[in-house]
Amino acid sequence: GSRAAGRRGEPVKKPTKKSAQRVVEQPSEEPLEAENSISKSQRKRDSHALQDVGEELARFAPEALRKMDLPEELLEALLNVKRIAPSKFGGRKRQMQYIGRLMRDIDAAPIIARLEALKAPSKQDTALHHLAERWRERMLQDATSVAAFANEFAAADREFLARTTDAAKTDQARGRPPKNFRLLYQNIHDVLVKAAAPEEKPE
Repeated sequence: GSRAAGRRGEPVKKPTKKSAQRVVEQPSEEPLEAENSISKSQRKRDSHALQDVGEELARFAPEALRKMDLPEELLEALLNVKRIAPSKFGGRKRQMQYIGRLMRDIDAAPIIARLEALKAPSKQDTALHHLAERWRERMLQDATSVAAFANEFAAADREFLARTTDAAKTDQARGRPPKNFRLLYQNIHDVLVKAAAPEEKPE
């Protein structure tokens, strides 16, 4: 009887730090659920973003898509979406969802970077614009510049440039609208763009 009483009389042990830690460290399901819902919503956002990229790609002409160096399966799917009649909305929607799934399976970063580069005016575009303006100025000030330009750029039409330069000078002298002034710039710019474009490799 006395032993039992002694045990009852002993002070109650406080939980040690270790046992308290064990209680705290027991895995709780709540953070895990929260983590899952975060990753689910992130996946959903990524999925929508990739579908938007797919929609942007679908607006490009077939020739432009072929130049983008896209994975073959994705390129084929994008070319197929263009063959679906606009009236077949359901068919187009299914095809776009399929494109979205393909986008998730590939590294979309280079494609997104390419789209961004296409949307922003490139440094080359700006340089060509300034170069065209400088050539136009030279042609209007010095008739021999037309020949110099034609010698430098094979695609240039010397006769057309000479004619347009004369017409632009006449317009300026008579205070007419600058139609030929603009036409001269456009022609020079077109020639410069052709010269700057990478050569098409024969297939």
